[in-house]
Amino acid sequence: MTTTTQRLNEAEKLKDQGKQEEAAAILTEILAEDPKHVLAHLTLARICTATGKHEDAVRHAEMACELEPNDSTNYTVLSVTYQRAWAGTQDQRYIQLAEDAMARSRMIGR
Repeated sequence: MTTTTQRLNEAEKLKDQGKQEEAAAILTEILAEDPKHVLAHLTLARICTATGKHEDAVRHAEMACELEPNDSTNYTVLSVTYQRAWAGTQDQRYIQLAEDAMARSRMIGR
């Protein structure tokens, strides 16, 4: 039986090969089994951003922060996700959200 780590690694390889949909399918399966799998959420956020699914990307990045609120890296990823959501949608609300997430990352990182 394939472990969750092996499946996550496979999803990363597929993502790196440009096979976004295949990678997303594996990650979605992981989250169906374990909705609190932070790395699956973060990887899906990156895939959703790359494929223009900005609302989904934001949802996954926010979930990673909710699940691990004391990890500054998660807030950095969230900030970048907001920035790219703004670039992809021109929705102004993402600008302040990106700044707030980066401030949170810095605060935690101290």
